[in-house]
Parts: sequence; C-alpha cells; structure tokens
Amino acid sequence: MRVVCVDDEKLIMELTVSLCREISMIDDACGFTNAKEALKYIAENKVDVALLDIDMPDMSGIRLAAELKKLSPDTAVIFLTGYSKYAVDAFAVHATGYLLKPISVEALKKEIEYAGSRFGGGYPSKMTSRISVETFGNFDVYVDGKMVYFSRSKAKELLAYLIDKKGGSITRNNIFAALWEEGIYDRSKQKQLDVVIRSLKETLNEYGISDILSIQGGALRINPELMDCDMYRFLDGDAQAINSFRGEYMSSYAWAEITEGFMTSRIQSNKK
Repeated sequence: MRVVCVDDEKLIMELTVSLCREISMIDDACGFTNAKEALKYIAENKVDVALLDIDMPDMSGIRLAAELKKLSPDTAVIFLTGYSKYAVDAFAVHATGYLLKPISVEALKKEIEYAGSRFGGGYPSKMTSRISVETFGNFDVYVDGKMVYFSRSKAKELLAYLIDKKGGSITRNNIFAALWEEGIYDRSKQKQLDVVIRSLKETLNEYGISDILSIQGGALRINPELMDCDMYRFLDGDAQAINSFRGEYMSSYAWAEITEGFMTSRIQSNKK
C-alpha cells in the first residue's frame, strides 16, 4: 500500500511518515508540506491512502481532498487535524477517516486497515462481492473498486433507500413519500418517479450490475445477497463493521435517521 502524508508543518509531516513506516501493510510512505506538489505526485503515481491535514494556508485539506478525488477517485482520504469542528466538511468529500491530533500509531493503524478493507487493492479485505456499498458517513457504491457515478442525484438516493430497506419490496407510493417528503403523488409525480427509476436502471446497466434491482408488480427491491454492505455486516454482528461505525449513516438523507438511530442505540447498549 502506498500512502501520502500532507501537512504544512514539516515536523508533523515527518512524524506522520515515520508512524506510517511502523505499519506493516504500508509499503511506501512519502510526505509533502505543499498541497500542489502532493497533487502532482498523485497525478503521476498510484496512491492508496492520503493522510491530509485540514488547516493549511495555501490550500485547505478539504479542497485538497476534492481535487485529489478528481485525479484519483479510488484513493482513500483520512484527515489528521487538531480541530473536531471540521468533521462534517470532511465527510462531505467522502473521507474514509478522521483522526484528531496528536495521533498514535495504534489509531492510525486502525484507520489504515479500515481504508484497506473498504477499497481493496491487494491488501486484506473481507469483501466477497464485486459490488461494495458504503453507507457509513455518506452513501457510495463501488464496482470492482471503482466508484459508481449517477446522472441523477434522486436515482442515487433511490438506490440508497432500497438498500436501507434490506431487500424488502417497496411500493412507488412509499418511495415517493420518502424521497420527496412533501407533495401529492399525482400523475405528474408518477412520471417524475418513472424518470428517476429509468435513470437508476440505466446506471446499473452501464456498470453491469442491473441484477441487484428487481421490479415486480410496481414494487422495487434490491438483492442484498449480491453486494457487500457495511450496514448489513454491522447488523450481522461483524466486528470490523461495528468498530467502523462512527454514528453517521447515509448523512445526506433525512429518512436515514431512523436506521442511524437504531445502530447508535445498538452500539450504546453493547457498551453497557
């Protein structure tokens, strides 16, 4: 695994690099104090994980992560910062992890292992399906390690909602109520939903995973057995998934709060 560390404070950057070299699954670690130089390196080399400071003068870590994802969507981003206030912004750019300084090698190792399990790449992973679904934090889908891009945001939300229902058949009326919250499900809204469903089907066909969606009698469902999903593994009692849950689940969607609350209460009850 190749790791890049970016921090405008040289001593902290060098310390982070030295910590990385203590972790056996990391084959190569290099550091930068300049964000633009780091981007140039990432554009020319395969990087599995980027460890980024957030509060930097020339380019913030949040902006750096956004630019990095354009160059290398599969690179996992872990933020290392002294400020917890940036957590929401961090996960908005699909960060895999968020550590508060000062960091220990044990905490860093845990985040690196989690990043490895999510994104594959020749290091240990529990994923058995070519379809990987990430629900902790924001919602994203990966096929063979590549992120799936949706032409319509509502199509992506529809898939998220069906995944949240764990394979249950959901009527169009209920889908509309969840995705739009307000409004009457009249003929014009039915057509609007039809467009969203068609867009979702087209995206799934494009990525060769159309078999995860079933439509029968006007109801929709996904086939959970065809995908690896962190939430499903959490509910099955998988220790790695349980440890990876940070209290955030499909953060972009209001309807996901029910499942988020259930998982949070389950974690709290297990601690008693």
